[in-house]
Amino acid sequence: MKFKGFQVSEGLQAKHVVVDEGHAGQRLDNFLLGQLKGAPRALIYRIVRTGEVRVNRGRARVDLRLALGDRVRVPPLRLAASTLPASPGQELATHLQSRILFEDAGLLVLDKPHGLAVHGGSGVQLGVIEALRALRPQYKFLELVHRLDRDTSGLLLVASQRQVLLALQAQLREEHMFKRYDTVLVGEVKGRRHRVERPLHKYVLPSGERRVRIDQQGKTARSDFQVQDVVGGLSFASVRIHTGRTHQIRVHAQSLGHPVLGDDKYGDARINACWREQGLARLFLHAAELELQLPGRGSLHFAAPAPEGFLDLRARLGVSL
Repeated sequence: MKFKGFQVSEGLQAKHVVVDEGHAGQRLDNFLLGQLKGAPRALIYRIVRTGEVRVNRGRARVDLRLALGDRVRVPPLRLAASTLPASPGQELATHLQSRILFEDAGLLVLDKPHGLAVHGGSGVQLGVIEALRALRPQYKFLELVHRLDRDTSGLLLVASQRQVLLALQAQLREEHMFKRYDTVLVGEVKGRRHRVERPLHKYVLPSGERRVRIDQQGKTARSDFQVQDVVGGLSFASVRIHTGRTHQIRVHAQSLGHPVLGDDKYGDARINACWREQGLARLFLHAAELELQLPGRGSLHFAAPAPEGFLDLRARLGVSL
């Protein structure tokens, strides 16, 4: 099997790795990314889906949480061609360095720019995590605590210690982490507060693109919208999410009849095109605020300022911050 510079080699021996305390609780896909350095995430998904990877001799899903003592079969991978891992150019490196808001006690907090994927794969050569690993070679461990969509900007958590990763992911699962987003919705939303509790289900289009829809068989999800300003056919709002499902805010906003401005998957194509012609070509979704409990440091609060696109839109409509 060949995949963008890699191939699974039938002539090499697979290895079997026993999950230790440092990796117990980790998702299978993230575990494999650590075992198969440089392999794109899309390849990881493929070898799990085709059964090349086994957990305790059985097939498994990429989102399986590994347990202490699990035995994972890792297929042999080798470079199919002479390739080098992607590294960030000087401009990107400098830009990302300037956007690190906090770095201490096993945690990095980054104000991610929109348009930059959090990890490589699916046609993306270099993401935030790969760039940070190149910028911080002294860290033997550097993993995403959670994800943001490529076109979403704002606060992104990256752990540089295994115990910090597990502690923060537990807070996310147990809904103990405060997460607030800023967004702009298409249309004039009636009423100031809207709680959306609708289950979300991921599915795949024939093209291979992943999408999400509201489905009673999906995973529970809750988003609390608070409208701040309504002007020019748009509604400025903040959203607190109590769960962290894929595309959660975008699909919940669509279900209200007011999709996120600039959303090319669930949004209003005509309205998006109008604003794009005026130079505002982005998804208007920004991870603005986080509050968490960091082991050894207690409660920490982080805020990412409104990005340039939001400021430009407010200025054009005469909306104050």
